Amino acid sequence: MLSADALLSDLAAARGLLVAVSGGPDSLALLAIAADWSKGAGRPPVFAATFNHGFREASRDEAQACARIAQDLGVPHAILDWTGAKPASRIQEEARNARYNALVAHAGTLGADVLLTAHHADDQAETILFRLMRGSAIGGLAGMKTRRDIGGITHVRPLLHLRKADLVALCVDRGLPFINDPSNADPRFARTGLRRLAPLLEEAGMGVDAFARLAVRAARAEAALVAGTADLACRAVRVREPALTRLDSGVLAQAPAELALRLLMGEIARIGRAPRLEQAEAVAAHLREALSAHAPFRTTLGGVLIELKRDSEVVISPETPRATPVIP
Repeated sequence: MLSADALLSDLAAARGLLVAVSGGPDSLALLAIAADWSKGAGRPPVFAATFNHGFREASRDEAQACARIAQDLGVPHAILDWTGAKPASRIQEEARNARYNALVAHAGTLGADVLLTAHHADDQAETILFRLMRGSAIGGLAGMKTRRDIGGITHVRPLLHLRKADLVALCVDRGLPFINDPSNADPRFARTGLRRLAPLLEEAGMGVDAFARLAVRAARAEAALVAGTADLACRAVRVREPALTRLDSGVLAQAPAELALRLLMGEIARIGRAPRLEQAEAVAAHLREALSAHAPFRTTLGGVLIELKRDSEVVISPETPRATPVIP
């Protein structure tokens, strides 16, 4: 189940792998797997790095413990300190962004083109539940992707199909001394409450495996919707310029609501700013009502003007800046 070859064989052509290590059992298990795999002939070098957020006094000691474990495994390690003022709100989100920025920058200095993180199946289930509770669109319910590009580096999550218990067992078997981050139990963070729900959901049949099935099916539906939106664009877009889109209102009116919404959101984001889903849903619904009633329609969203013209076109263009009043 934890075969290094099975998990990392498709990364053999990489220039280098950087493993993000926090000191928890999941990241230490990934580090051990990557270290073992890199010993094979022709394999890319493996590096490790720990992001020291500095929120707790013990965080520096924990980072140094990661460095010692990496050294024992024969992997070069670096501690990436988060310096400067820390955020007072959205702490986890800001810390996550800072962590990825630091890891991507460090990978670049090493010449590594792949960043490995140890997100596992339990994390995936938690992410999907969190997005479900926040009213995510279908694409969000597909959960975390196994691969994505981040700052020109390929971010890979090779453990997404494995349970945390398997990773803990590997650490115990290898004698790797892992830590449990106390922030995982901090009631200030929304995900802490979700972790408390996990045993109840598992008992009710909504465990990790159920969320994994949902992720697969949501990803399949999302792929179909992306293809459908592209096809609609081919039929509906009359003009697409850097600051202008003209859509055939008849084609748009006949299109499935979800596809019309996605096309509209994409063009708004292209010309102006990406709107929030609930805002775009309201605008799209009102636009479709106007199309059906042959009624006038004009509104703004995301810094653009959306207007239904009499010549059967929906025109999306930059919003005219509001005049600033002159104060004598």
